[in-house]
Amino acid sequence: MSYLRYVAVGDSQTEGLMDGDETSGYRGWADRLAEKLAAVSGPDFRYANLAVRGRLAAGIRAEQTGPALALKPDLVTVLAGMNDLIRPGCDADAVAADLEAMLVAFTGSGATTVTFTLPDVGAISPLAARLRPRVMGFNDQVRAMAGRHGAVLVDTWNQPVVTDPRIWNADRIHASPAGHARIAAAVAQALDLPGSSMSWADPLPPMPVRPAWRRAGAEVMWAGAFLGPWVWRRVRGRSSGDGRTAKRPELLPVTLV
Repeated sequence: MSYLRYVAVGDSQTEGLMDGDETSGYRGWADRLAEKLAAVSGPDFRYANLAVRGRLAAGIRAEQTGPALALKPDLVTVLAGMNDLIRPGCDADAVAADLEAMLVAFTGSGATTVTFTLPDVGAISPLAARLRPRVMGFNDQVRAMAGRHGAVLVDTWNQPVVTDPRIWNADRIHASPAGHARIAAAVAQALDLPGSSMSWADPLPPMPVRPAWRRAGAEVMWAGAFLGPWVWRRVRGRSSGDGRTAKRPELLPVTLV
């Protein structure tokens, strides 16, 4: 099936952070997917990206659902929840309810709607291991709601490559360019686009085993460089998305690269 009007909603992962930079602009998995779709659908294909970094699920629902529906998409991707689940005291059921409301709205409009389970944050960052049960429970809800509403599910939880540090940026929050490419390929495979396959899940070559003291040192450095500043923003009630708007709010043609 070809698509002509693709709209992406979500947070920083869908905005494309760490696949490019603030000067050149961020590409990200949604842009990469749009390029694949444009190659299939031809010059009439259009793409909008409403995602804004730092947004929680409730904010994505409130700010992006209406504008996305107004664009009359035939394909929507919805990736949300991680910014919520990593926060202390998160109500995962409320997050799931916000995501489900978006799925209801988008599938009800007739658009093919894609959503995602979240990765094992404890395997990506050992300091986040306590969050694993919360993420697992949320993923169970995502699988169930995708089934209820006929959404296309990209379920990567059991794929070891998803927690390989080489597909993540040094902050362990955002995908690296290689990771964004894998996500785009996973969505293409879920949509059964021509030329897609399960090769996105192929493992990378084995990494050298690091001694325990090096692993511990890496955790300390990560906490100082990334966890500390994140906590400080939370304490001040700030977000990386403050003052930000969507990078591509209108349906526009895609230039193939």
